[in-house]
Amino acid sequence: MDLEKISKQIIDGLGGVHNISYLTNCMTRVRATVKDTSKVDIKYLKTIDVVISVIEDETMQVVVGPGKSKKIGDYINENYVFGNEDNNEKASNASRENVSRDYVAEAKAKKAQSNNGFKKALKKIANIFVPLIPAIIAAGLCNGIAGYFENTLAVKGIKDIPLWITFLKTVGGALFGYLSIYVGINAAKEFGATPGLGGIIGGITISTNIDIISKSLGLFNESNRLKSILISGKGGIIGVIVGVAILAFIEKRIRKIVPDMLDNIVTPLVSVGLTALLTVFLIMPAAGFLSDILMKILEVLIMTEGPMAIVGGFILSASFLPLLMVGLHHGLIPFYVLQLEKFGSVSLFPVLCMAGAGQIGAAAAIYLKAKGRNEKLRNVIRGALPVGLLGIGEPLLYGVTLPLGTPFITASLAGGFAGAFCASMKVSSIAYGPAGLTAIPLMLPNKMIYYFISLCIAYVLGFVFTYLIKTPKAVDEY
Repeated sequence: MDLEKISKQIIDGLGGVHNISYLTNCMTRVRATVKDTSKVDIKYLKTIDVVISVIEDETMQVVVGPGKSKKIGDYINENYVFGNEDNNEKASNASRENVSRDYVAEAKAKKAQSNNGFKKALKKIANIFVPLIPAIIAAGLCNGIAGYFENTLAVKGIKDIPLWITFLKTVGGALFGYLSIYVGINAAKEFGATPGLGGIIGGITISTNIDIISKSLGLFNESNRLKSILISGKGGIIGVIVGVAILAFIEKRIRKIVPDMLDNIVTPLVSVGLTALLTVFLIMPAAGFLSDILMKILEVLIMTEGPMAIVGGFILSASFLPLLMVGLHHGLIPFYVLQLEKFGSVSLFPVLCMAGAGQIGAAAAIYLKAKGRNEKLRNVIRGALPVGLLGIGEPLLYGVTLPLGTPFITASLAGGFAGAFCASMKVSSIAYGPAGLTAIPLMLPNKMIYYFISLCIAYVLGFVFTYLIKTPKAVDEY
């Protein structure tokens, strides 16, 4: 892969460095915040060799696949200075002005339609968590492996935990034990506050001193700590995000009125002091109440006995691919965190994993149907299936199921049925991270077999549903 050439092409397609405010990457996408969407040439971006698809949204998302996204993102950030084309030696002078008026109007219309409050909120949340995904995967796998072997030893009656298991738990705990601080820093970057101050707000929410304050003010429930109005960790990630959003609001306004010579002292002190008071005595209790409601809803959908769990599992899993399609799937991470904090395990994550598994079966069926008709499509499927089995669904989504149309629907239906079975078996994980087969070590030991069966159901139904329907005409036109 020629990083220099591809990076230049992507920059050109995004309208040049002067049109880009910020660029980063997640597992499969290069994400860019652009100043003027009319200067972005979507059609040109889609012609670049490594580009699988382009998602038009508040943040432009260039889907290039796992591995490539990190390399391209790093190369661009190391070699380009955004917003200042004149002083950039490697910047392109051609900012792709060949976008038609009709296309510009269409792009603006799409952006206007997408700018609703709910979608904006999900995008903000996604932008906070996307940089943490590699760490979440690493820490999740460490916790998953350690938990599996620790439980295995406990079943055998062995109480002495080997040092290597303790080491893995230390690595996993380094993220999940202090996740509020990481989220506070990233939220501050997203909302425009000072990152270090955001970290302080996150750290305050998990401080053990909160319990002391709660007891002193009569807000602590001695008989049942979890029913206290205020305790350490109350409100979880929701409280951190709201608190940091308020921090950004306060900091920006204080900075406008504080003299420059006092800015470095007065602004951070007053901003974090006011926000801390609001966070501890207002936001944490309110966010805790909200998180309890959300957990009740999830309990009804996928953690209850009987038909409701089956229906909930089907709905949640069947609707996940559309979220993945528009890049909003990362907005669900706070729900994983809430479940992990309250129950010690996550039931939502394994259910949603089934959506990607449905694509595996659908793609396999298309692979057989395309034999002798479209070798290019078969090559795409051959390259996308291995990473799909490991839980990276975007290559199959943008390269196979979505362009062909019908397989996208059959894959979603297959994922829904598998999600229903997964929920009915009460499959839960001790962490969250990569999906697919890679997630097996993350499941509770006594639920691993049911998770695997759920995957197999998705594979088989995705294949059967897709194979039995009429072959889409798009197979020949791909």
